[in-house]
Amino acid sequence: MSYIPRLKQEYKERVVKALSDEFGYKNVMQVPKLQKIVVSRGVGAAVADKKLIDHAVDELTMITGQKAVSTMSKKDVAAFKLRKGMPIGAKVTLRGERMYEFLDRLITTALPRVRDFQGVRATGFDGRGNYSLGVTEQIIFPEINIDKINRINGMDITFVTTAETDKEAKSLLTELGVPFKKN
Repeated sequence: MSYIPRLKQEYKERVVKALSDEFGYKNVMQVPKLQKIVVSRGVGAAVADKKLIDHAVDELTMITGQKAVSTMSKKDVAAFKLRKGMPIGAKVTLRGERMYEFLDRLITTALPRVRDFQGVRATGFDGRGNYSLGVTEQIIFPEINIDKINRINGMDITFVTTAETDKEAKSLLTELGVPFKKN
């Protein structure tokens, strides 16, 4: 028997039923699910120092367990001394087993390590059922050795779901264990 991540098992056993009861879905395929998680980081200072991109790619690779890629600028911006095609960030797109593993580690280990943590804001929905969240420090992840980092950077984490509305997406993420702030 192969390994199934805890949150994936929980989704199949508990979350599908809970969302079906809440929204009255007739078919299991109507229940919203998590499609992918995109973890990205912009490195603006990389225009001057190219090694910062390598550090960002290495850190995202350690955090997510999947090789990160550098993102390139799409156009020239003279004010920032930026040329088209220069690397200016890093990103990872997680799907399947790695996505559920990352979400589990984010919820149970990383977010509780944030100072004065009271939950993530519920205002990060885009109107189409996707949720974005910003993390200010990469050191909340236990994979990062604080002695080996050269500077503290944040990152953006985007949850892409199949939900039609923000309400459905919030219910899905709440059932999966994302700790939203209480109003």
